[in-house]
Amino acid sequence: MIKNFKIVIGLACLAVLACKNPNKKDEINTKENPVVESQQESAEAIIQNTIQAHGGTAYDTANYEFVFRNKTYKFNNANGFSYQVNFKDSIGNRINDDLSNGSFIRTVNDKVVGLSKKDIAVHSNALNSVIYFATLPHKLNDTAVHKELVGKTVIKDEDYDVVRVTFGKEGGGTDHDDIFMYWINKQSHFVDYLAYSYSVNDGGVRFRSAYNPRTIDGIRFQDYINWAAPVGTPLKDLPAMFEKNELKELSRIETEKVRNLNAIE
Repeated sequence: MIKNFKIVIGLACLAVLACKNPNKKDEINTKENPVVESQQESAEAIIQNTIQAHGGTAYDTANYEFVFRNKTYKFNNANGFSYQVNFKDSIGNRINDDLSNGSFIRTVNDKVVGLSKKDIAVHSNALNSVIYFATLPHKLNDTAVHKELVGKTVIKDEDYDVVRVTFGKEGGGTDHDDIFMYWINKQSHFVDYLAYSYSVNDGGVRFRSAYNPRTIDGIRFQDYINWAAPVGTPLKDLPAMFEKNELKELSRIETEKVRNLNAIE
């Protein structure tokens, strides 16, 4: 009887321990999750502050025009979004691409032309990319954007928060597997540096340093020097390489003749 009683007590203890272990695991997860959530909340707060510093609510109804590499771009955010680019091709045809709320139309000499799905994707992505960089950090509010605070650093004696950005497949565009990193000045909240890695065309790594900042009717525009690094270079290593002059300048990203179209209508 006593022996049986001990067996019952032993089984009961094992049952209690078995019940406690999952609870202990849950308790650990509960302690860990707030840390993860706190990092996410910190990244979100940092991005919201930098959007505010660069333009804030002025982006919501922004209607601007600028010139980039001899092509005229327009973006209007009043009703969803409408992006346009106008230019002449090598034989003088007038090309207009219009990407409005996900719908793309190309006209040549004022006549709509049919394009394959592949060509639509290529031209849409090219147009979206130019507007994306010209209006940074506005689009970092998109639902497809995943933000993570990955550290803090010092570049040229200035303190920076480092935010890593990835994109969800849904709504992230054709280059949703690209990885971005932003160095956001802790004092001004401006994006002074950014970097990204991409996998298309054998891949690449780019680092951009901002210059020529100007605020036009409430929205900050800035140009960038585009630097290259060896494929596979960790993005976090780029600022140190930049300070040591180990990066190669590839190009200048300059938005010229910026005009607020709402101000002249």
